[in-house]
Amino acid sequence: MAPGKKGNVHGKRSNHHVKRDYAERLNDLSIQSSEESGSDDSSSDNEGVEASFAVSMWDLNHCDPKKCSGRKLLRHNLIKNLKLGQRFPGLVLSPVGTQCVSPNDKDIIEKFGLAVIDCSWAKIDETPFGRMKSPHPRLLPFLVAANPINYGKPYQLSCVEALAAAMVITGHKKEAQFYLSKFSWGHSFLELNSEALDMYAACTDSKSVLEAQEKFLESAQNEKDDRPMWPPSESETESEDEPS
Repeated sequence: MAPGKKGNVHGKRSNHHVKRDYAERLNDLSIQSSEESGSDDSSSDNEGVEASFAVSMWDLNHCDPKKCSGRKLLRHNLIKNLKLGQRFPGLVLSPVGTQCVSPNDKDIIEKFGLAVIDCSWAKIDETPFGRMKSPHPRLLPFLVAANPINYGKPYQLSCVEALAAAMVITGHKKEAQFYLSKFSWGHSFLELNSEALDMYAACTDSKSVLEAQEKFLESAQNEKDDRPMWPPSESETESEDEPS
């Protein structure tokens, strides 16, 4: 689970028309589809660069291990598992953060690392956040999930999406691409959120990121979902393919 802005977000765009299987239709955005590779891995391990800073997570065992992006990163030795009660000196993406991650956090991540709390929104009230301490807890601004489980849902990011978002916002886009390249749908996360991520990465501090978020949401609302954030429906695709 990825942290986001607490409370209801006014002006966010409806995604009721988005089908859950759309993430599979976005495989053409990845380096290689899961069908071509024989697994959900992208074939290009050379996309981006591996992080030179520490990347960690607290795993609360709330999700299916076979579908958990954090567990997959652990199998690739790209993330370190933290124990409850263990203090992390770097930036932690957490629902109990009071500030949004911003470009100002770049030095914190480079010096002390980046971590995420892998827990379920359904069990948020029973998650022991007090046993996962950091001097730099952060929220993520408005972003849309591209993972197959929560595709199209604002804020419902997987661990790798949350980590990648923080990396992009703090000027580590190559590292974000590297982590996302381990998932066939990973590249679609950057595609879906390219405009928002560019806006956040151009900010300075947490306040300016929140201002950029509101500007983005207002723009999305004014455009009445005309921006190509969602793939077309099957009927739309068929009509476009038919000769005029």
